[in-house]
Amino acid sequence: MSNARGSVLMVAAMGGFALEDMFIKRTAAVLPVGEILMIFGLGGMLAFIVMALRRGERVLHPAILSWPILVKSVCEVAGRLGYTLAIALTPLSNASAILQATPLVVVAGAALIFGEQVGWRRWAAIAAGFVGVLIILRPGMEGFRPASLFTVLGMLGFAGRDLATRAAAPVLSNVQLGIYGFFMLIPTGAAILAVTGGAALPGAPEMVGLVLATIFGVAAYYGLTAAMRMGEVSVITPFRYTRLIFALALGVLVFQESPDAPMLIGSAIIIASGLYTLARARKVARLARGG
Repeated sequence: MSNARGSVLMVAAMGGFALEDMFIKRTAAVLPVGEILMIFGLGGMLAFIVMALRRGERVLHPAILSWPILVKSVCEVAGRLGYTLAIALTPLSNASAILQATPLVVVAGAALIFGEQVGWRRWAAIAAGFVGVLIILRPGMEGFRPASLFTVLGMLGFAGRDLATRAAAPVLSNVQLGIYGFFMLIPTGAAILAVTGGAALPGAPEMVGLVLATIFGVAAYYGLTAAMRMGEVSVITPFRYTRLIFALALGVLVFQESPDAPMLIGSAIIIASGLYTLARARKVARLARGG
């Protein structure tokens, strides 16, 4: 039952993230990205501060003054900035599809940085997943969108964030890490806005969109954390890929996107690579236990 509840929570969380992306994309048609990052970062930070206080946790913990947290903050900024620009400038379905390669980058990074054992089969799956990304990007071909490279920046940033989180002091909770991650978006958005200019007073539709993006984003983050703690990681993690299904549906229904064959083929390769990597990791762990 814990696996079933965890799986349902994971699917709900992925739907929440897709809705967050949708509202940000709609708002980005009116407001500059720097302003969106500032407002979104402020809303997310305040939400996590309330959660921390309700749980009796410190808002400012001495452990934040460490290299892993600094690296995590930089990667959070790179991930959020890159992905926000991507969903603002490219089809939502394309950006979401490329983002699905993040777990593969995390596995590769864990092997290279933390020395985790990754066999040739998983390395082959990781390479296949990157081929899927290239199929979606289509570099050098007619359908290539330079703005799609922002998604690659976002993917690398989020992968770096996840890797830095592993190295963060265990005394810091996920809620506390959420406070610091969202806080970093405020000065980053302000700096971008100072360079690009174009600040605008948000109207009611834009404020509603950003409030909803924050609500769905924070709820999805909380649901994701709860799901990962509820059941077996190897059972629940594959449901992360339902985010692409939600993104495809929202892209078609809300933004009238028409996913083409390369995008669908690349997505299938990325998801298959990720699922195989998870299955192989589970098998290796079982063999190591003598099962």
